[in-house]
Amino acid sequence: MESRSAVGKEHITDPQDKRREPKQAQAVEGEAAESRWKPLFRIAGAAALITAVLTPIAIAVFAIWPPPYEGTAEDWFSLFQDNWLLGLLSLDLPFVVINILMIPIMLALYVCLRRVSPSLMALAVAIFLVGVAAFFASNPSVEMLSLSNRYAEAVTEVGRLSLLGAGEAMLATFQGTAFHVNYILAQIAGIVIGAVMLRTTIFSRWIGYLMIGGNALGFGLYVPAVGLVLSAFSGVILWVWFILIARRFFQLGRTS
Repeated sequence: MESRSAVGKEHITDPQDKRREPKQAQAVEGEAAESRWKPLFRIAGAAALITAVLTPIAIAVFAIWPPPYEGTAEDWFSLFQDNWLLGLLSLDLPFVVINILMIPIMLALYVCLRRVSPSLMALAVAIFLVGVAAFFASNPSVEMLSLSNRYAEAVTEVGRLSLLGAGEAMLATFQGTAFHVNYILAQIAGIVIGAVMLRTTIFSRWIGYLMIGGNALGFGLYVPAVGLVLSAFSGVILWVWFILIARRFFQLGRTS
């Protein structure tokens, strides 16, 4: 009798165990799903670190060799002929690279924060990517290099005037609607993502506050007289943010 009772008890299943099994399975599946994002976190960490290196280099180039932003297409062609690399750097080529690097960073932020606020994160990443596309469309660095080479080789005055006109059109695009669309959308996306960061423990509150503060201060570009100074200070804040977010992404990429 005792053996039969023992055998019977072995086959009795606790109802609580049945309730735990689906939750445990979901937890295991969730951990496995998150582990699949580790390569993205590591790539995003490297991208943020490279951005933190490129940003002060770009600012230093602008400070030491001020671009002829108030000049004509002919001034830019002269710059390209004197130093083609400086010409590319002066027309924001480093920020073309930075915008490319921002894509894995934004995707990694979406993966981390999608459960906190999926709608806000989807909206923020979407408008940021629209801004990146606008920036790529507005940057004329390679086109201006090509035009400057053709201008140097032109043998007729008509050909030179035609190339100068094309150069002026490129410069107008560079400082036109697409540039401001990119700039404004990037600041808005940064503020929204920073606000979502404050609602989770995945990132420190400092990272969230720096994200909000740096992007909010970026709107200072449109303040007369001191706009460039405020924008530069915004860049310093975001430079610190890139270092901190790189460190955090590397931590997430290693977490088991």
